[in-house]
Amino acid sequence: MNKLLYKPLGMLFGVLGGLAASAAFKKVWQVATGADEPPSATSRDYGWRQVLIAATVQGAIYGLVKAAIDRGGAAGYRKVTGEWPDD
Repeated sequence: MNKLLYKPLGMLFGVLGGLAASAAFKKVWQVATGADEPPSATSRDYGWRQVLIAATVQGAIYGLVKAAIDRGGAAGYRKVTGEWPDD
């Protein structure tokens, strides 16, 4: 029952985490490079190095934000219900 109650919250946290990660990556890219938009994999205006660095940074930021949001959501759920979502 515990997992069933947490599942919709976990999905919401995932969406919010994705939005936060996307905004954080865009801001980091702007500060680091001065460019408004990061390169896409198919952009011919950028070389391999720039595209792969952008993808690496984006993945790292996404992983960090997702883990922080998921962990915070689980901790908040525990605080409210007294149970950890995976128990």
